[in-house]
Amino acid sequence: MKLLILDRDGVINLDSDEYIKSLDEWIPIPSAIAAIARLSRAGWTVAVATNQSGIARGYYDLATLESMHARLRQLVAEQGGEVGLIVHCPHGPDDGCDCRKPKPGMLQRIGEHYGIPLAGVWFVGDSRGDLDAALAVDCQPVLVKTGKGQRTLEKPLPEGTLVFDDLAAVATHLLT
Repeated sequence: MKLLILDRDGVINLDSDEYIKSLDEWIPIPSAIAAIARLSRAGWTVAVATNQSGIARGYYDLATLESMHARLRQLVAEQGGEVGLIVHCPHGPDDGCDCRKPKPGMLQRIGEHYGIPLAGVWFVGDSRGDLDAALAVDCQPVLVKTGKGQRTLEKPLPEGTLVFDDLAAVATHLLT
């Protein structure tokens, strides 16, 4: 199985320091949607692991989050692709869960769901927390410059981190 795991906000859709609180605020990066569809059509399984502390903060509810993910699936399907498992952490930063990145819980759930070891699987994110979560389960950390990626580049990255302009560049690399 060819598995690629993605962070959501800043990788698939535009990010906001004010949180993405509604379907109207969930604005996909067009090249990212096309990249997911291209990967899927080429036999890749594309899963998503996303921190969503806005739920714990009361900014939006689970139904709103599910509507965003339904829209993501619809947009990718319109281009002939499919999105695999989407897992989210609804907890706040101080809730002590094991799923909120940089902790590895969501990535472990994806690996268990597909029944594969995560060693070497690419995890694409835009923050240091994403990169640290990848390292915690021996995934290949991949940083994109979209979202918070440029800000993340201002500090040292974990050794071995791959850097791409955006998800489209990641897809092109994986498909050539």
